[in-house]
Order: sequence, then structure tokens, then C-alpha cells
Amino acid sequence: MQLLSFTESGIYCEKGDFYIDPWRKVKNAVITHAHSDHARWGSEHYLAHHLSVPIMKLRLGDISVRGVNYGEEIVMNGVKISFYPAGHIIGSAQVRIEHKGEVWVVSGDYKTTSDGLTTPFEPVRCHTFITESTFGLPIFQWKPQKNVFDEINAWWRSNSQKNVATVLIGYSLGKAQRLITNIDPEIGPIFLHGSIKNIHDAYFQAGIKLPHGEYAVGNIEKSKLNKSLILAPPSVIGTPWLHKFEPFELGIASGWMALRGTRRRRNADKGFAVSDHADFLELNQTIAATGAEKVYVTHGYTAAYVKFLREQGIDAEEVATKFVGEMAEEEPEEAKKEEM
Repeated sequence: MQLLSFTESGIYCEKGDFYIDPWRKVKNAVITHAHSDHARWGSEHYLAHHLSVPIMKLRLGDISVRGVNYGEEIVMNGVKISFYPAGHIIGSAQVRIEHKGEVWVVSGDYKTTSDGLTTPFEPVRCHTFITESTFGLPIFQWKPQKNVFDEINAWWRSNSQKNVATVLIGYSLGKAQRLITNIDPEIGPIFLHGSIKNIHDAYFQAGIKLPHGEYAVGNIEKSKLNKSLILAPPSVIGTPWLHKFEPFELGIASGWMALRGTRRRRNADKGFAVSDHADFLELNQTIAATGAEKVYVTHGYTAAYVKFLREQGIDAEEVATKFVGEMAEEEPEEAKKEEM
């Protein structure tokens, strides 16, 4: 049974008359998480996990949105919809669709290792699984999180001892919250770029507690600034905003930092391979755990990963979508070469 189809407006369930993460305006939108490539403005009604709701309202404005819990079942035109943890960012969910015994799961973006903040990933058994492949090449295998944050803390501590500010780059939604939850606040004060501060405030107002960070604005006392860690999004690199923190060292937290040369091209002093997406092994383990008979691969290294799955005897197919994964930073050339 073809329970879901891939259309010009997004992933569509005709029997239930709803779309999952549509990229055009639709009547009913079921949302996996609040990143802008998955939650877009303009639909009449939205359904999402309740922890995604405050960020969707922050980014999309006054929308009609219903928030649900993990495991809660909603029925639309006889089709059962339920959400299960995706482990990607706060409120991220896999969407389970069931009709007459046929089960499909749309994963959205996901990671399977716990980050100490996001509700841990749960594999969901299904007949058909729709997966991302942002880091779907064997070269992407993440270190244990503790090891990476030990490196980040040691770098910040060293900079603090030299009276040099530490600027750490990560996405405003997801990465920034993970970073501030796992770094050592005893090293020094933490400042937040405005875009990150706005998201933290939205979560705080919704009752979600995150470690404290001050707004990085105005004249900050130099002795305080030189011991500090400033969290900022990738868009600040090379801008006048960044220069006001000089002298500083610049670090980037991104899955692309696993590749040689990426840090140098981004003019960073340090690179830390921290990603909110599954690595190659996690993708493989997840697909095996679903027991899916059919796998659709959406964004990322789709062609290469489909080829790999087929070599393992899995019925896999590549699907073009407008999801981008961790692509705000330009895809490194090394990865393109590895795919060829």
C-alpha cells in the first residue's frame, strides 16, 4: 500500500489529507521539528510535538498549531498519526502513520545517541521508513560526546587563562542548546548572540529550563569578556559583530568538522565534530531496528547511501526533497570527492 506519496508540496497522505513537513502552503501540516526547512510558514493548521510549538510560534508567528505528546495518537480521516522521539533537537519527532495495518515512519532529522538534553531516540517498527542521509558516508563516525566536550572545555579554559575570548559557532536552534547544556559553566561567563537568546527565552517561557547565558550586547567589561565563551550562529563569521570581541579564538561545532580542511576554509582556530544528525553507523543501525521492508532516502548523500543500502540487500530508493539537513555551511569538497 502506498500510504504516503512524494509531491510538489511535500510528503502527502492522501487518505488522511495531510502533509508531513510540507514546503508549500497546505491545509494540514504535520511537523517533525521546528527547523526552517521542515516547518514553513503559510499552512492553515499545524500538528507537532508540544515542545516544538514555542519555537514554531516564534519563527512562524500567529499560527494555528496543536501540540501533542510522544505516543499520543491522533486520527485524521481514519489514518492514525503518532509521534516518537527523534533525538535531533528539543521537540523533534518521528511521525508514525498507520492505516489498515500498514505502517510508515517519517524520521525527519534524527540522531540516536543521547545529548543530555533532547528526549532520546526510539526506533519504531514499520513497513516503510523514510530516512535522511545528511552524513550518510562511512567517513562520518562521531566520537563519544563526552570526549568532544572535554576538548571544547579544555580549549575554552586555555583561552581564558590567556585572557582571550572564546567564540563557539553552532546553529541557533538545536546546536546552541546542546552546547550550553554540556559545557562547563565554571570556566567563565557565557554570552549568547541575539538569535540564540530569543530561542532560549521562548523555551524558558514554555517552562523548559536551560543553563543561563547573558545577552551579548552593549559594552561588556573587558576583564569579563576575556574569560568568556560567546555562542553565536554561523552567519556571524566575518561580520563586524564578531570583531567587537577581539582578541578571540574562533571554534566551530559542526559535523563537517570531521573532514580535513573544513576548519581552515572557515577561518576557524578549532573545529569540533558535533552534529545533531545520525552518523553513518547510526543510520545503518536505525534502519535495521525498524525492520522496514522499504526505505526511502531523502536529503544528504542520497545516491551514495541508496547504493550502499542496496548492496546490503535492502529495497531502497532515492527521493528528491527540499530538506537540507546540516547544510547552512557549504558542503566541503572532501565530502563530494568521497561520494564520487
